[in-house]
Amino acid sequence: MHVYTSMSKNPFINALSAAAYISLLVSVIFYGSQLVTIPEPSVMIPITMLSLFVLSAALMGYFFVYQPVQLLIEGDKRGATKLFLTTVFAFACITGVMVLSWLLLSGVF
Repeated sequence: MHVYTSMSKNPFINALSAAAYISLLVSVIFYGSQLVTIPEPSVMIPITMLSLFVLSAALMGYFFVYQPVQLLIEGDKRGATKLFLTTVFAFACITGVMVLSWLLLSGVF
């Protein structure tokens, strides 16, 4: 029985989704802090940070692990391993390109 899922079995789309989420979250935090006055320290800051961490962990699990687990359940161990490792490799490449771009644009090289 095949269950329709909205997550892609394309590792590059999964890796790009993770990178897009991270970029969006960091942009909102970075630029949002320039637009709003940061409140006095309170218990809400660690609650918010921990909540963002849990949300991020859940989304990264979805982007990286959900489809491989589906393949494992369907009995395709080789396909599950390949999809997971290819997604991680694609994400590592995206991360590498972002770091190299930042280094080149900042004049380090």
